[in-house]
Amino acid sequence: MPNLRQLTLLLALATGFGGAAPVLAADLTVVELFTSQGCSSCPPADANLGKLAGRADVLALSFGVTYWDYLGWQDTFGKEEFTARQHGYARALGNSSVYTPQMVINGRIDLVGQRMPEIEEAIAAQARPAAAAITLAPAMATISAGAAPERAAEVWLVRYEPGPIEIPVARGENGGRELVITHAVRELTRLGNWEGAATAFPLPAGNPGLKRAVLLQAPFNGEILAAATD
Repeated sequence: MPNLRQLTLLLALATGFGGAAPVLAADLTVVELFTSQGCSSCPPADANLGKLAGRADVLALSFGVTYWDYLGWQDTFGKEEFTARQHGYARALGNSSVYTPQMVINGRIDLVGQRMPEIEEAIAAQARPAAAAITLAPAMATISAGAAPERAAEVWLVRYEPGPIEIPVARGENGGRELVITHAVRELTRLGNWEGAATAFPLPAGNPGLKRAVLLQAPFNGEILAAATD
């Protein structure tokens, strides 16, 4: 007999929660830009991410870090947990330190964010079929059965701005400039673990004006196995 979680999953798949059409995962390549409004070399990388955000095969996410705030401008999107995520990638990728602007592609490799030709080549090289299908409904995310890593994968909920936002910067290295930040991440929440079986994850309520993405990621900032977005 199915258990409660399995019944919830079957109901989610059948109804889409309240009749809303569920959103199914595509084989997305996830590009995470670690950037700062206080970093003078970051605006070209911000512009590159804006271009990538228009691609159907890419999930482009901008994470504001905090370690440049001391220069006189506090990043309006920066959070300590985003800085911690970048430090996690530094450990996973064998980097001795963090830097901006850094792009991490599918959790596998990192590149300097200004180098668009190299970034496009890396996206093509790192594209992989999703390890599982992710379905996003209004109140639930479901992940199909699939091949899990040796240790349980982590499931992350990301809430991010749906488009570009213009930020006038008054101080610091970019003082007097107006920056354009695309897909600025506002929230990063761990939903739980996935061990290969079909699993449903309730989604906490959030700002309806933000877009949502769910990332299925190997532990300790490992490779991203699947992703879906609204």
